[in-house]
Amino acid sequence: MAKKPIRVAVTGAAGNIGYALLFRIASGQMLGADQPIILQLLEIPVEGPQKALKGVAMELEDCAFPLLQDMVLTGDADVAFKDANWCLLVGSKPRGPGMERADLLKDNGKIFIAQGQSIDRVAADDARVAVVGNPCNTNVMIAASQAKRLSPDRFTAMVRLDENRGRAQLAKKAGVDIGEVSELFIYGNHSPTMFADFTHAKIGGKPAAEVIGDQAWLETEYLPTVGKRGAAIIEARGQSSAASAANALVDHVRDLATPGAVHSVAVASHGRYGFADGVWAGMPVRSTASGYEVLETYAMDDFAKSKIKITNDELISERDTVKDMLG
Repeated sequence: MAKKPIRVAVTGAAGNIGYALLFRIASGQMLGADQPIILQLLEIPVEGPQKALKGVAMELEDCAFPLLQDMVLTGDADVAFKDANWCLLVGSKPRGPGMERADLLKDNGKIFIAQGQSIDRVAADDARVAVVGNPCNTNVMIAASQAKRLSPDRFTAMVRLDENRGRAQLAKKAGVDIGEVSELFIYGNHSPTMFADFTHAKIGGKPAAEVIGDQAWLETEYLPTVGKRGAAIIEARGQSSAASAANALVDHVRDLATPGAVHSVAVASHGRYGFADGVWAGMPVRSTASGYEVLETYAMDDFAKSKIKITNDELISERDTVKDMLG
């Protein structure tokens, strides 16, 4: 018996990440090779982006994806999120030249208040939300704060790009295949302050630090390389890392939809791992049939605690900046 289609809403759908993402969703890479999809695509309601969205939809049609059953193109959030099972919040206002971070937080806050309210109003009862638009930890906190019907655990933000970057750097340094690297989890904010916890990571089942044998490199080169990788890509390419971000979102959703998968996700901290209650922080989770459970088994040494404090302080600062926006 054919599966019922899953409705996937994507915001910022004609943007660079959206363009890199939609074809992979429609091909079955995100939710499975036998899972029919309906794409519900939101762009800002002005002529240029709406015209670009039509062009993307034309290309999706031309791919003749067997799983893609229908598309909705809209500038209205209530239309995009109507009965959606997954809401992928990719679009956000980018930081302009000379723009203060506080202004960016507040401008994006308005977007995510409206989207959080719309999702709570019209999305499916089992709706799950993944926030990519930056600053994603604080944006998901704002969106979740607007929800009365959907519980906070239905909302997550993406730190999977940092996890993928961190695993790739460890594999490269150790000269091993990427599959050899495990238990590398991201703690805190999706920003240069985040902590890629090499202290518990494994390479070929052995402690990563032992395999690499260079503690100074891990502490002073590895962490900044992972934390500032996005800036390095902009410097090299002249554009932000859209394809790898889209790839990470495919990984994020696929693993959340796969019971037993263990991966890094930004969730409501509830005071775990030394994070302030009320902030949303990256940490390891295990996916379950109905959602996820946070793995609280990793004991942090003083070095790890010092790194978590830095990223926690930044998350508190962001929360305080937008506290008047929280529902």
